[in-house]
This record gives sequence, C-alpha cells and structure tokens, in this order.
Amino acid sequence: MIPAKFDYRRASSAEEALSFLGEFGDEAKLLAGGHSLLPLMKLRLASPSVLVDIGRLSDLSYINDGGDHIAIGALTRHRDLETSDLLKQQVPILAHTAGLVGDPQVRHRGTLGGTISHGDPASDLPAVVLALGGTLVVKGPKGEREIAATDFFKGFLETALQPDELLTEIRVPKVAGAGWSYQKFNRRAQDWAIVGVAAVRNGTTGIALVNMGSTPLRAAAVEQALSGGASAADAAAQASEGLDPPADLNASVEYRRHLATVLVRRALEEAGTT
Repeated sequence: MIPAKFDYRRASSAEEALSFLGEFGDEAKLLAGGHSLLPLMKLRLASPSVLVDIGRLSDLSYINDGGDHIAIGALTRHRDLETSDLLKQQVPILAHTAGLVGDPQVRHRGTLGGTISHGDPASDLPAVVLALGGTLVVKGPKGEREIAATDFFKGFLETALQPDELLTEIRVPKVAGAGWSYQKFNRRAQDWAIVGVAAVRNGTTGIALVNMGSTPLRAAAVEQALSGGASAADAAAQASEGLDPPADLNASVEYRRHLATVLVRRALEEAGTT
C-alpha cells in the first residue's frame, strides 16, 4: 500500500502544467483531488515517475454562463457543483448528482475534470455529462480542441486525452425546465453505484448508464426505442441490449442487467417520459 518512488512538480498555471507534460511525457500524471490516482498508486496499478500537481490552479475552477451552455472549469470541486445556484437553475441534474458523490470529504476535494479524465465506468458525473450531451475542452501543445462526451471515453480508464493534453473545461447545455432523473443503486451510502442511470428529457431523451460496461456509456437502444414512440416500460426493457456489464463481488452480469431495466424505467418515469 505504499506508492513507488516519484518526483513532484507543482504547476503554477495551466501552461506550466502542459510544459511538464511535454517534458516528461507518459511518465507524468496530473494530480488534482487525488481520489482516483492515489489509490491506484498505492496498489501499484499506476506508477508515474512524476506527479504534476494542478490542484491550486484557481483559474480552472469556475461555473460560468456561456449563453446556450454552462461552462465549468475542470478543477471545479464536486461541492461547488452541488451548491451552485446557477447549476440548480440551468442544469439541476448535475448539481443534484454531485451531492451523491462519495462523502463530504470526497466532495470537497474531488474535481469534475478529475473524474471525467479518469474515465471510471462506475463514476456518477461522467454519465450525467454524457446524458446531457456535453462537450469537453482540452488544451495541448497544438492548441485547444473540443471533444464530444460521446467520443471521449475509449476503454476502461482510457479516454481521448493525449499524454501531453490537459482537460480545461466541461460544457453542458442549459436544460432549465427539462425533465430529469438520476437513479443510483448501491449497497451502502457512499459506495460506488452497482448500477446508475442519468436521464434528461429536453425535446429528445438522453440516457447514460453507470457500471454497465468498460466505460460510461449511452443507453442507445433505450433512446432509439423512445424516439420510435415506445413507452417508458417498453424502452427500459432494452436497457442492457448490446452491453457487456461486468461481474464482481457486488453483482452478477444478470443482476446488473435486471437493475438497469428497473432503474431506467424509474428514471424515465421521473423525468416525465411515459
């Protein structure tokens, strides 16, 4: 439970963090809240030779009105999402779900950019950003680029971020007045979700699933069924179609498939899709 030896660099700006990434390449890892990276290091599942600390970059912590969307700095902490009046008004599902992440200690240290960059399929907030149809802004030596959330998650703990890139901003559409729901089943409070569902009804319905595959993912079969006029119950029956949920100590594959059907139906009914 002791990490391998590593060097430490504290970045004073996003540009300096990028320069460190360019200097050390694959051997460097960014450290923000640390709740995902440090446990992996203690288990020797990750052994970076250099940690680049970006946790004090205040210019990447904000929640701003961007016109047709809300722009959120990558280092914005979960607690700030949870208590943001702007998010409660314009993107309430994001504020609500942030309040369900871990415990107060985790929410006061963990960052939205950190959980998105980590790409854990059991995380709550990546699924919400997916259901909203969000966009991720990353910066690297070749400049800035935007990546749709649907194109960001590539594999287990693998994203579209290149080793020399930094996630700087998350943009989510405003959905004031839209129907929404976040359903999460876990055995104990503060546990990772065994299965979770984010649903947003805003003209069309976006649905994303937690812990139903190797990445956070959209429930494409459910969305297609709804667009064809299916009821919530009939659409929810397609929740696990084409998916490969994991089996672990908490749940079998069959149990996760059943949970997904139940939770998707509840989410659709709460969001107002009947």
